[in-house]
Amino acid sequence: MSDWKRRIPLNLLGCAVFLWTLFPWTLFPWTLFLWTAAAPCRAEEDVSSPTRPPNVLFILADDLGWSDTTLYGTTTFYRTPNIQRLADHGMTFTRAYSSSPLCSPTRASILTGLSPARHGITTPGCHTPLVRLKVGMKPRAAPNQKSIQPDSITRLSPSHETLAEVLQANGYATGHFGKWHLGPEPYSPLQHGFDVDIPHWPGPGPAGSYVAPWKFPDFDHDPDTPDQHIEDRMATEAVSFIREHQDEPFFLNYWMFSVHAPFDAKQSLIEQAAQRVDAKDEQRCPTYAAMIESMDDAVGTLLDELQRLALIDNTIIVFASDNGGNTYNLVDGQRPTSNRPLRGGKATMHEGGIRTPAIICWPGQVEEGSKNETLIQSIDYFPTLVDMLGINVDAKQVFDGVSLVPLFRGQELERDGIFTYFPHSPPVPDWIPPSVSVHDDHWKLTRIFFGGAVGEHRYLLYNLRDDVGEQSNLAAAHPEVVKRLDAMIEEHLRITNAITPLPNPRFDPKQYDRELEGIPAQKFRTEKIADTGQQVRAGAETRGNTPQGNRKRRVRKPVGGWTAGGTCELTIVGNALRVSSSGKDPYLSTELTKPIKPGTYTLKIQMKSTASGNGQFFWRSPNQRFAAERSTTFKVTHDDQIQRYLIEFSSDQSIESIRIDPSRGRGVVDVTDVSLQRADGTAIQSWTF
Repeated sequence: MSDWKRRIPLNLLGCAVFLWTLFPWTLFPWTLFLWTAAAPCRAEEDVSSPTRPPNVLFILADDLGWSDTTLYGTTTFYRTPNIQRLADHGMTFTRAYSSSPLCSPTRASILTGLSPARHGITTPGCHTPLVRLKVGMKPRAAPNQKSIQPDSITRLSPSHETLAEVLQANGYATGHFGKWHLGPEPYSPLQHGFDVDIPHWPGPGPAGSYVAPWKFPDFDHDPDTPDQHIEDRMATEAVSFIREHQDEPFFLNYWMFSVHAPFDAKQSLIEQAAQRVDAKDEQRCPTYAAMIESMDDAVGTLLDELQRLALIDNTIIVFASDNGGNTYNLVDGQRPTSNRPLRGGKATMHEGGIRTPAIICWPGQVEEGSKNETLIQSIDYFPTLVDMLGINVDAKQVFDGVSLVPLFRGQELERDGIFTYFPHSPPVPDWIPPSVSVHDDHWKLTRIFFGGAVGEHRYLLYNLRDDVGEQSNLAAAHPEVVKRLDAMIEEHLRITNAITPLPNPRFDPKQYDRELEGIPAQKFRTEKIADTGQQVRAGAETRGNTPQGNRKRRVRKPVGGWTAGGTCELTIVGNALRVSSSGKDPYLSTELTKPIKPGTYTLKIQMKSTASGNGQFFWRSPNQRFAAERSTTFKVTHDDQIQRYLIEFSSDQSIESIRIDPSRGRGVVDVTDVSLQRADGTAIQSWTF
């Protein structure tokens, strides 16, 4: 409030009080007049006086799935009261999407407002030593791949003007706290518009663990808190930033490490979550539930401080996640989470990999507790925030996203659709070859580059209104929809100058089996048996690779009741079954003494390893083959020390055979004990060596 506006009503009242002391019996009416005249002045002053620009708090969770909070009625196991508190005071988006199914591309999109197709970061390789600032093309692809993939940029180039730089130029104090994963110096937050960067760490997750002691080079836990959680500490650091800048506009970029791997949490929270586990619920991992609780606690810490300093009503808050939930690692003998009813998870192009929670709070402008079904994406946050703040960006600034402000006013967005460009195929459940997709209203079309006949693309079309789980491909039934949406994809790739996959001239149709798409690292080969011409699957090759020929089948004799598969050999050494692997996914399998009924079981394995990579456990029923849908992965410690693993699994059919993939890489694994047990701990069959 300027001095002159404050002085007018106070001077009028001052005169009235002075005259009243001299002539109290005559001036009451005049005093009443002056008092009432002053009141409108105060009201007008409040409306017209300049106010401080709103603060901005951007909270980005890592790998938090659409079903990992209480926002959408998909969980009772996870507890997120503070995220729900945000939703109660803002707008929750039910169809919010990340720009990529992996983290670095989405993070670059948030800061630039650009599609990964344009900024060129399409993989999470920004922590690697390789510096690549221009998209390249791999020189070749294996014969079992239909396309040659681009090489992703590995650093967020300073040539991009970021959201932080724009706000910094407009008088905002800027601070980045938590995960970055867009490049170390000279590509850190400090080179992209942030005054502060804590803990100044370029890695894909927290250094070492979530619970101290950590392994950050220049960031130690509080000495008086030996088991400090990284989110507790990061929230404390962020609170200090808020206090320091409470008298000026600030942009607090709180990008959580949670709930990315490694999977660990406060022991007390794990124990509490374990008491709530429902074995029939796909979300039943106590460690993951504890990680979510610590994440939510950090959100609460920030909200409490904003309220304590009376800043909450002048702070815009965005809450989002960088991609879908991780459904393929193993924690506590099971997968971390479930994205049900969505299909797939992190690193896949299905809904579970890209649909995420999202909330925007803008006090006085966004209806509290509202929900919106409009399609939005990570690329929209930059143009939305500058629009909310009334900041004019440089005329040369290009956005692939749009401002969401019309939604806050009850209007519709003017856009054709949202696009997800992911020209890669990580070996995770529900993988598909390199692709790009478009969402338009209830339709979702995915183009698989050169996945059809020679030189042609292949398409997946889903009606998400009726089939949110993406089970029915309607591409053949609606060719007109495919044509229309594919034209939109082509235009998006054109205007973003995307470097797209190329057809693979070395592709060998005999080495590809479309049925194996979506099966992670499933290894097999197709062989002809003697002179019968019958094709069977046994042995090992990489996923999607099916070399065929008239070779004789190699028959391996069981060792210790188990048969080697893939590139490994089995021997008995002392009291251990030794798996000697030359790499490429070794495995060992066995048939049970007699089939067991459908149900929930636990496999106990005791072993030590010098190999590398996660393990995977498979089970199969009569007339079936080992496949990803009947498997679960588990994390293996390769320290040449005896480790014990508990793998819980369920089958709705009888089980006659099991298989263990103890590693992925070259090395030696000594298995000393294996036991298959019922849910109550009763042993069904055991193996000692």
